[in-house]
Amino acid sequence: MRILFVVPPLSGHTNPTIGVGDALERMGHEVAWVGPEDVIGRLLPKDSKIFNVGGKIEEEKEGEIKERAAGMRGAAALKFLWEEFLIPIAEFTYTEVDQVATEYSPDVMVVDQQTVAGAIVARQRGIPWVTSATTPAELQGPFETLPKIGEWVMGLLVDLQVRLGVPETEAKAGDLRFSDQLIIAYTTEALMGDTSRFGPEVVFVGPVTGSRPKPTEFPYDWLKPGSTKILISLGTVNVSAGARFFKEAIGAVDLLSEEGKQVQAVVVAPPDLVGEVPESVLVMPSVPQVELLEHMDLVVSHGGHNTVCETLSCGIPMILAPIRDDQPIVADQVVGAGCGVRVKFGRSRSSDIAAAMREVMGNGDYVKAAKRVEESFGLAGGAELAADSIVLLGERMREAGR
Repeated sequence: MRILFVVPPLSGHTNPTIGVGDALERMGHEVAWVGPEDVIGRLLPKDSKIFNVGGKIEEEKEGEIKERAAGMRGAAALKFLWEEFLIPIAEFTYTEVDQVATEYSPDVMVVDQQTVAGAIVARQRGIPWVTSATTPAELQGPFETLPKIGEWVMGLLVDLQVRLGVPETEAKAGDLRFSDQLIIAYTTEALMGDTSRFGPEVVFVGPVTGSRPKPTEFPYDWLKPGSTKILISLGTVNVSAGARFFKEAIGAVDLLSEEGKQVQAVVVAPPDLVGEVPESVLVMPSVPQVELLEHMDLVVSHGGHNTVCETLSCGIPMILAPIRDDQPIVADQVVGAGCGVRVKFGRSRSSDIAAAMREVMGNGDYVKAAKRVEESFGLAGGAELAADSIVLLGERMREAGR
C-alpha cells in the first residue's frame, strides 16, 4: 500500500509519525509525507519521500505568529491557534494537498488533527483516512468547559469547507479533527484515565518515540555519578517565552545545591536567553532528548505531550509548568496519574520550584507511578500496532470497494 502522512510544521506532531512510517516500511508498504520540507525534512530520515507543501506560508507568518502568540493563555490562545494558524494553513495548502493526492494516489491518508486540509481532501476523494492524535487534548474534550468556543471552532471548520467548495450539508457531517474510520492515539489509559467512553475506532497505541535522527551530540561525561540529574525543557515552540521561568528553575537547582544536595540540571534553551549559570547547570540549545532521558531522574517541562510521553517511557517523574494550548490538560493527566506535580509557569519562583523538586525527589510514590505508566506504554503496541491498524483499515476499505 501507499500511505501518505499529512503533518503540520511542528516537531511534536511529526515525530510520532516517523516510527509509524518506519514500521509500515518494514511491513513492505510505501510511505510519504506532506508538509513544509524545510521543517519536516530536518526531522524525517534523510531518504524520506516528502511533498513540499505549505513552506511559503510558514516562512511568511512564522515570526508574526510567534510574536503575537507570546503571552496568550486559555481561551485566547485556543482562538488564536485556530483562527490565525490552523485555518489559514488549511486554506492555503488545500489545493496543493489535493494535487499530491492525485500524484501519489495513496491507499490511506494519515492526517494530523491540526492539518485539516488533509482530512478535507481525503473525505472529498473517498480516500480512507486516519486521524493522528498526537495529543490527547482533543480527545479529552478541551471545549467541555468552553462550549461556545467549541461551537466557534466547528463553525470555522464548516465555513472553511464551504469556501473550498464542499456542500454545506456535507461540511456539517462529521468533524475534521476525528476520523470515523480510525484514530491513532499516542497514549494509554494509565496516563489518560478511563477510555471506556471511546468507540472501537480509537486505538490507544502508546507513545512512538524511536527511529528519529539525533539533533545534536551531548557531553555525557559532564554528568556525575551519584548526582540527581534534572532535565529542564519548555519544548521548541515555547522556549522564547521561557526566560523568566528558566531563571527561576535554575535558581531552584542552586537552592538545592546550597542545601548540600548533589544535583545537576540540563537546560534546553539558547545560552544567551539564560545568561550565566552555576557549575551545576549545563545550558544547550538542543539535546538528543530521547537518549538523554535515559540518564535523567527528574524532568521539569511545559507539559507538551511528546515530552511527557518520552519522559514517562523512561519511568521518570515530572514537574509540569503548562503554558498554553493542550499543556494544562496533559499536565493534569500526569498529576492525576500520580507521576508528578504542577507549578505555575507565570508565577512560580525559585523557592516554589525547589519545593516541588524536593517533593518529587523525596517521595518514591512518584517514581512508582511513572513506572506504572512506563509499563503500560510498553504493553500498548506502539508503532507496530499503529501500522497494523492503518493497513487493516486500508484492506477493509479495499474489500468494501472504497
